[in-house]
Amino acid sequence: MDFTFNDDQELIQKTFHDFVEQEVKPRADEIDERKEFPMELFRKVGDLGFFGMRYPEEAGGSGVDTVSYCLAVIEVARGSLSLAAACTMQSLMATYFLYRFGDDELRHYFDKALKGEKIGGICMTEPDAGSDLNSIRTKAKVFDDHFILNGMKTWVTSAPVADFFTVFAKTDNHDKLSIFFVPSHLDGVVVGKNIDKLGVRGSVTSEVSFDDVKLQQNCLLGEIGEGTICLREILAEIRIMTAALSVGVATAAFEDAVEYAKTRVQFGRPIGKFQAVKMKCADMAVQLETARHYLFYAASLTDNDLPRQKESMVAKLYASECANSICDMASRILASYGYAAEYPLQRYLRDARFLLIGGGTSEILGINIGKELGL
Repeated sequence: MDFTFNDDQELIQKTFHDFVEQEVKPRADEIDERKEFPMELFRKVGDLGFFGMRYPEEAGGSGVDTVSYCLAVIEVARGSLSLAAACTMQSLMATYFLYRFGDDELRHYFDKALKGEKIGGICMTEPDAGSDLNSIRTKAKVFDDHFILNGMKTWVTSAPVADFFTVFAKTDNHDKLSIFFVPSHLDGVVVGKNIDKLGVRGSVTSEVSFDDVKLQQNCLLGEIGEGTICLREILAEIRIMTAALSVGVATAAFEDAVEYAKTRVQFGRPIGKFQAVKMKCADMAVQLETARHYLFYAASLTDNDLPRQKESMVAKLYASECANSICDMASRILASYGYAAEYPLQRYLRDARFLLIGGGTSEILGINIGKELGL
């Protein structure tokens, strides 16, 4: 399979690379330290068309292929995983079901979300329901012309700044999941305080509760009981996207480590001349290149409408584990400086832990890959 990028893909990569170098990297530490949503940069990413990359032109997007989208994700994540996590949430999970099922009345939310003028969040995880979505307790009571929603969600990305939520819930007449559109201003919607996280601290996260929230009929996205089926439509892309985030932060750590190995002098020569450091850099290069190639393989399968469920899980599992391994090896090369707050490597280390969870844990993915193998 040919992974040579075409002119359009190279242009997208360069556009986001230059943006990250000029706008994101100089502010990445500030985003992490302030623990605040990077609204200005978020909207600038929207101005670059990022939020509409995976939607067709007739819907207001640009309809680029998955490989191009991954190139953009890698670059943004290379600059700040906090910003990249918020932007990828906006570009896929927070807006996809609104695009698929929203009527004309709800359309303005989607249109503004593609420009970064409205922010969305997806509500799946609950205190007692993480990987096991069948354990979700949030419930919508069905009436003739409306629904009443009650429940509690947690780990909702962008919740403190969100204008709307996509909520997975059961109904009182069906034990399968349904999907609801919930504007954040409705009575009964309460956003809790920020969850203070180890990493990706600029991608603000909190609990959201729904207390007798009245929803009109058009707030049901799709059919009752088809939420899980609809989620499967984008599950592979979520995992590929998370793999791209992983490659991005791994690239940042690798580049910093190699540059340090070239310039740090000990015993009269750069430390990169010592075999032990060379071997660590080589190990990082092998892991990173393998993760990149498998990511683009899974992305290419998506672009060619080929089966990619197993491949997307392999890409996400391997890339996220590699990101953590590469960040760890890079910190060893920088030694005490890799532990210092003034160097970004400590941020990469903290941020990379998030990637082991988002998009499915390595343990859950391993089980599912085994099932794909017939085990």
